[in-house]
Amino acid sequence: MTDTVQGSRAAAARVAERFREINGDHPMTAADDAYVTAQFVPLEALCAALGRDADGARRLMLAGLLPLPGYLRSDGAEMVPRDLFALADAAGGPERLRAWFTGHWRDDPDRGDKEWAAYLSGRYVCLHAVTPANIRWKEELTAEITALLAAAGAAPSPEWRVALHARVDALDALEPAFTAYDRLRFGGPTSRDTCVDAPRALFPRVRE
Repeated sequence: MTDTVQGSRAAAARVAERFREINGDHPMTAADDAYVTAQFVPLEALCAALGRDADGARRLMLAGLLPLPGYLRSDGAEMVPRDLFALADAAGGPERLRAWFTGHWRDDPDRGDKEWAAYLSGRYVCLHAVTPANIRWKEELTAEITALLAAAGAAPSPEWRVALHARVDALDALEPAFTAYDRLRFGGPTSRDTCVDAPRALFPRVRE
């Protein structure tokens, strides 16, 4: 085995260890693997397609300059979004990404730091495209949906239902379906469960 192969395996092992420290060590089922394969791409394949170095990407992940994989497939593949490098490129490079990212929360720097940590963890699998704008929009929508549900009353008005479904539909467009593995690592229902599926089941859209 060459030094290069050994180095790649060691770097991948460190990424996997960091991933499990954050997400726990939960098994991936065949259904989980199928979902992840449809939604994400192996790091090695993405880097090969883009002409980038996979070990270089792993070093950036371990240094806190790129997010960790969203999932580890049961075969060990590091599954990442196809736009893994998009924000770093928009920022002018990985070294500039943190300042660019947290700058979207200039009104609340503490929140920006928390969102940066969440972004690096790879756990932002709740968005089709992980951008500061989408993160903020999702937060606003879930807060508004939660407030509307709390104020539903015994007989919600047609106007209330319209307001609820407008926000649910907007959140639905932002979020993927999730998989059973997500409910294990997040320790409960996902935002899609509570803010998309549940509201639609409890308050069906009224058809005119």
